Amino acid sequence: MTTRKKTISIILILVILIIAALAYYKYFFVFGEGVKAGELNYVVKKGYMFKTYEGKLIQSGIKSRQTGTLQNNEFEFSIANEAIAEKMMANSGKFFELHYKEYKNTLPWRGFSVYVVDSIYSVKDLPQ
Repeated sequence: MTTRKKTISIILILVILIIAALAYYKYFFVFGEGVKAGELNYVVKKGYMFKTYEGKLIQSGIKSRQTGTLQNNEFEFSIANEAIAEKMMANSGKFFELHYKEYKNTLPWRGFSVYVVDSIYSVKDLPQ
């Protein structure tokens, strides 16, 4: 193998590795994770090619920027698997504590949101 071919091969391998690392960081690296709690508003299965589960949690009692008022805070998310989505659909309107992972970007088969719920910590009836 000549020096020129060896140099081109090394550069090509480096370019491929850099592109793979950037793709991993942009689409698969877990940027953050945490827990959100609130009343489950809805869970739907939607999409054109890839049907994914999407949901919305309403967190109430968050202070507003205006003094003396309250504002609802909505948490929109995708759901990692069908079993979690079905459990959530069966308990719509209840108080949930959900564990989620935050990614830098979305993927069509993962859902529309950068927040992906991967487990349910607890489900409770709302106080009356």
